[in-house]
Amino acid sequence: MTKMNSKRGFRYSFVPVMVVLCVIVVFWYLAAVFLNLPWQRDIYERAGNTEYSVTELVSGTLSQERPVLPSPHQVAQEVYKTTVEKKITSKRSLIFHSGVTLSSALLGFALGTVLGIVLAVAIVYNRALNKSLMPWVIASQTIPILAVAPMIIVVLNAIGIQGLLPKAFISMYLSFFPVVVGMVKGLNSPEVSHSDLMRTYNASAAQTFWKLRLPTSLPYLFTSMKVAVAIAMVGAIVAELPTGAVAGLGARLLAGSYYGQTIQIWSALVMASLLAALLVVIIGWIGTLVNRRMGMSPHG
Repeated sequence: MTKMNSKRGFRYSFVPVMVVLCVIVVFWYLAAVFLNLPWQRDIYERAGNTEYSVTELVSGTLSQERPVLPSPHQVAQEVYKTTVEKKITSKRSLIFHSGVTLSSALLGFALGTVLGIVLAVAIVYNRALNKSLMPWVIASQTIPILAVAPMIIVVLNAIGIQGLLPKAFISMYLSFFPVVVGMVKGLNSPEVSHSDLMRTYNASAAQTFWKLRLPTSLPYLFTSMKVAVAIAMVGAIVAELPTGAVAGLGARLLAGSYYGQTIQIWSALVMASLLAALLVVIIGWIGTLVNRRMGMSPHG
C-alpha cells in the first residue's frame, strides 16, 4: 500500500511538472521566432533574397549565430558542448565554472543557515531581541543585493579578505533570512499542551529546546533551507559580476554580454537553474528522511 501510494504521488507530482515544462518550451520557441524575426528578415534583404518561404524564415530565426533570444535546442546544444565535449579543467567548460560558483554558494549557504538558526534561537528566547532584532533582519532584505555586493567586496578586499569568502558572504547575506523566518516559526510551533507538559515535568529551557522545540522546528527548517540554497546560488552569481571574475557562472554571463554571445549567456543561466533545482531536491530529500526518522510530517 505504501509503495502504491509513493508511485501515485510520484506520478501526480511528475506529470504536472512535465506539462508546465512543455508549455514553457513551446512559448520559448514562439518568443524566439517573434524576437529574432526582424533580424532574420534584414539578413535576407541584405543578401538580396526576397523569395523565401515561411518555413525558411522560421528555421532561420531558430538557427542564428547571435540571436536576440536563442531557441531551446541551441541552448541545449551549447550546454552539451560545454559540459560533455570539454575537459573539466578547461576555461570553456560549464562544469568548471559551475564548480567555482557552487563552492561559494554552498559555503555561503552553510554560513547563512548557521547564522539564521542562531538568530532565530536568540529571537525566540529573548523578547528584547524579538522586538529589536527581527525588524532589522526584515529591513536587511529590502536593500538591493546589486547595490550591496560591490560595497561588501570592496570593504573585504580592503582588509585583505579575497577569493572565495567575499562571494560566500554575499550568498550568506541572502540565504540567512528565510532560515531565520522559518526557524522562528518552527521554534514557536509546539502545541500549548506539549509546552505545558514540559513545564509539568519541570523541564529546563535547554531540555525544552532539545526535546520539544528543535525537533518540532525541523520541518520548517528544511523548508526554509530549500529557499535559502536557491537564493545562495543567486548570491554567488551576483557576487561574481562586480569583481570582473574570470571563473564562475557569473563570469560566463559577463563574457557573453561583452561579446554579444546570447547563447553562452542562456546556457550559463540554464546551468545555474539546474544546479539550484538539484540542490533544492537534495535538501528536500534529506528533510524527508529526517522527518520520517523522527515521525513527523514535513511542512511545505
